[in-house]
Amino acid sequence: MATGTGKTMLSAAIIKMFLRSGNARRILFLVDRIELERQAKKNFVEYLQNDFSTSVFKEKRREWKDHRIVVTTIQSIASDNKYLKLFTPTDFDLVISDEAHRSVSGGGRAIFEYFLGYKLGLTATPKDYLRSIDQADLSENDPRELERRILLSTYQTFGCERGTPTFRYVLNDGVKDKHLIPPIAVDCRTEITTELLSEQGYAVPTESDNEDETIFTKTDFEKNFFSKDTNHIFAKTFFDNALKDPITGEIGKTICFCVSRRHAAKMTEILNRIADEAFPGKYKGDFAVQITSNVPGAQDMSVDFSNDKLNGYTRFLEGYESSRTRVALTVGMMTTGYDCPNLLNLCLMRPIFSPTDFMQIKGRGTRKADFIYEGRFEGELRKIKKEKTGYKIFDFFGNIEYFEGDEAYGQVIPLPKPGKPKINDDEPKPPNPDDYISEIPDPLRSLKETYTDEWGLRIDREYGAGFEREAGADKEIRQAWEEGDISTQTQLYEEKYFDKPDMYYTLDKLRNAFGADHRISIEELSDFLFARKAFPKLPDIVDSEYEGFIRTGKLGADLYYEGKDLFHLYLLDEQARASINKKRFTDFSDEPETSQTLAKLGKEKIKLLTDYMKENISFNRFTI
Repeated sequence: MATGTGKTMLSAAIIKMFLRSGNARRILFLVDRIELERQAKKNFVEYLQNDFSTSVFKEKRREWKDHRIVVTTIQSIASDNKYLKLFTPTDFDLVISDEAHRSVSGGGRAIFEYFLGYKLGLTATPKDYLRSIDQADLSENDPRELERRILLSTYQTFGCERGTPTFRYVLNDGVKDKHLIPPIAVDCRTEITTELLSEQGYAVPTESDNEDETIFTKTDFEKNFFSKDTNHIFAKTFFDNALKDPITGEIGKTICFCVSRRHAAKMTEILNRIADEAFPGKYKGDFAVQITSNVPGAQDMSVDFSNDKLNGYTRFLEGYESSRTRVALTVGMMTTGYDCPNLLNLCLMRPIFSPTDFMQIKGRGTRKADFIYEGRFEGELRKIKKEKTGYKIFDFFGNIEYFEGDEAYGQVIPLPKPGKPKINDDEPKPPNPDDYISEIPDPLRSLKETYTDEWGLRIDREYGAGFEREAGADKEIRQAWEEGDISTQTQLYEEKYFDKPDMYYTLDKLRNAFGADHRISIEELSDFLFARKAFPKLPDIVDSEYEGFIRTGKLGADLYYEGKDLFHLYLLDEQARASINKKRFTDFSDEPETSQTLAKLGKEKIKLLTDYMKENISFNRFTI
């Protein structure tokens, strides 16, 4: 389920169902981060306190059996194999893994499988370590790697061998249902980052007598290639274009994802300097704060930032409860499971290569929020409420463009290195003699804002990729398509793919996934799979239907364009259709062009056209 669509609330509902029905006596909720442990307890207490008690294991080590719901991090019960010493396999009848792509991978899976109860995994980004893998070949040549991939694969862990979850609710569903907010993508590149992103890279002459040069790419930024001016442009571009808090007008709450701890520290310093120059005395160095794992109290800082009280409240409006710190700079701490609904900006100040990481980071901003102030405003006591209407992703390294292409998908996911787990925040590295520090001015080359519609970015539409791979290779359906047998195609789709527990494909969900703007038909779906024919657009479908009417010869050539306009109005606008059916033509009095079209057609021709549409066209196709 997409970030922000209520995984924890769904867990609470399932927990309540299991406990009330007697299918479970006690439930274990597994997480892998302290902030997720806190969030889970807070939410379960809120949702279930009147029915069942919740405890955090490390706080109730001796009394955990007194509670029906036990929340714990994997780490709390993994050290010294505590789970083997403190629990029996039958202590929990339902085990729920939050952020299942992480919490039950590696050593966590052994804990997960130790308990015999029902298993439920929740994630917005499952890890498919078997994607694009020839398992037979790997089994023969490197069986150990295959075993590791099976053990780490989220789908395999939960018995979804086809690579499709039991249930899916993607970002597009959440946006369409008005539960989530799509992003405003801001592609902003400097002269240098444009070159770093190019195939040729950014060339720097070497300090020698020959004409050799060193080539840097986006992976070298803030690792081997450093540019103070580039970082300043990043900060200034964000500062000048960020979405503002709708109550105070100050920079909206923001998370910046940096290359490393050192980079986060640099950007924190630059942003605070810009803020102090723009708003003297308002922030006093607290505008931007580094929140990385090496900073003491970082966990609590991230919680305070979410709860609108990091470094106190804003000084822009007395009594307004919003964090004085407006920008949190991190590397990897706040990527997954971090709940901060009133975020208005995300800054990608580093390149991202993993679709999972990109989905998680992008998901930080999708939650809806209300901005509320009750107090004295312009001399009067007032209550002001503003809705969050969007959030911006400032993309300085072409990440969105990368994930709209093909390169990020279909690749084999590399296995994590065995041994010490990867730390989210890059460790500081000693100076490298090959490091290059640029003193060249680096102006902004381009800034482009794109308002994504409810179909979202390609990464949100990848749900359809699994269906396309499977159904697109189905020989039986292809044969029925080649023979033009719609009935057999429909039967095969329903028997093999639609509404199956391990797939849950439907035409409506596939319409979402493939970005079609209408209810797709079986014929269109097969044309897309087997002929690579794009789904038609609604206006083109209306035009095609209209040409069918024209062939009846019942409308004179002098009214061709008026008839066409009426077709588009009647089929695509439900409200207009209702007005025409009820002959309330005065409803269009403030639309001169529509009124003129209806007047020229006259009531007789309008009836002729609408009767034809009612008898020959399915309106369901045009309603989504």
